[in-house]
Amino acid sequence: MQITDIGEFELVRPQVRAYMCLLLSRSIPNYLPNPDLETIRQGLKNIQKEAIKIEALYILDSHGRQIGNNLSNNPNFRIGDHKDNSHRAYFYRAVKEKKCVITNPYPSKLTNELVVTASYPVYDDKKRLHYVVCIDLPLHEILKFAHPTGLDFAFANVSKITYGIFSFALAFVSFLLFFHGVKAIATFGLDIDKLEIKQMFEATILITLSLAIFDLVKTIFEEEVLKRHDPKNKDIHLTMIKFLGSIIIALAIEALMLVFKFAIIGPDKIVYSVYLLGGIALLLFGLSFYLKSTDNRRNRE
Repeated sequence: MQITDIGEFELVRPQVRAYMCLLLSRSIPNYLPNPDLETIRQGLKNIQKEAIKIEALYILDSHGRQIGNNLSNNPNFRIGDHKDNSHRAYFYRAVKEKKCVITNPYPSKLTNELVVTASYPVYDDKKRLHYVVCIDLPLHEILKFAHPTGLDFAFANVSKITYGIFSFALAFVSFLLFFHGVKAIATFGLDIDKLEIKQMFEATILITLSLAIFDLVKTIFEEEVLKRHDPKNKDIHLTMIKFLGSIIIALAIEALMLVFKFAIIGPDKIVYSVYLLGGIALLLFGLSFYLKSTDNRRNRE
């Protein structure tokens, strides 16, 4: 049941984050000359009255230590004063990203049930961190509030089935390319003296394209069908590099074949192979730009 709840939460996560961040930013003033603790507490009380059922609300200082006990409708939850939360994701993520964040579901120490924490950093007018305001929301209450409709689930299932069909179709194409690539050489058996350079090149191109398509199928199936998302998106990044690299290699081999062919049967047509080499150079430039831009983005993050 909890696995299903987590899957449903991922569907509504953007809406939940938008709602909680709106409540926090509207109720708690930010970037004031002297952030006032009582004003923040009053803002949390207003949120407690307005929002969905909340497990606990609390304030952390700039070092992650809790200031005062939790605000909660349950008297047993009004604890936590001076508790060190600096190691918790809701604190260090809010501090690192300098914005309102929402965590993944995790077991609550108060109820041992799954909760999600929305955290909101509070700065002064010189952008110095003073507090991090946190709200713990039970996962089942979130799903009651922002439960995806039957249409959402139907679309998600149709999308998954569609991606699965395309994945198997592309996998079949990859298999056919690999089969014909191997067949182009295997037909000669051990009589390699009859094997021509052209056939070796063609086999190499077919097998290279087969590998590129298989890498693409692997990523599509894992990301869209199995929903195994890499939090840092490295799989897509590496697959794109391998896919483009395979295409460039295949085109380079084809250009080399054309150079040899035109040099023998039609020197006046060798300019076409030069055009193809120019296109390969542009692809290499594009790949290098892609690598540079993605590396810069990761460094900024």
